Amino acid sequence: MASNKRLLKKEIRIICGALAGECVVAKLSIPGIDREKLNEIIYELADLQENALRRISISFPQSAKSFSNGHEYRKARSAYFHAAFSKLKAEFNTHVDAIIKNMNAVLPQEQKDANVAALKA
Repeated sequence: MASNKRLLKKEIRIICGALAGECVVAKLSIPGIDREKLNEIIYELADLQENALRRISISFPQSAKSFSNGHEYRKARSAYFHAAFSKLKAEFNTHVDAIIKNMNAVLPQEQKDANVAALKA
């Protein structure tokens, strides 16, 4: 994922939007699919996006005056943001994986079989 806040926010919006789009396409094109479960997944994606975007807007809890020099301050600030964003990315990816598993579980067995056959061909 991205290296700065602006790009990270864009990637989160793109990922969640693409997954929601896949749910809408599946609702419209796959007969026998559970539309209510797909609606729940879309709401879950919206919640995931909102929470992830809210968690990106963080600030370093200490000021430069707390450190003996600017180098130590920048080093500590960088380490803080690296840890926070690494945790956010890991949790976001875990949640996306769970949502994708739920999306696949909603597919009817006939569609799953057709997907497997298409991969083998």
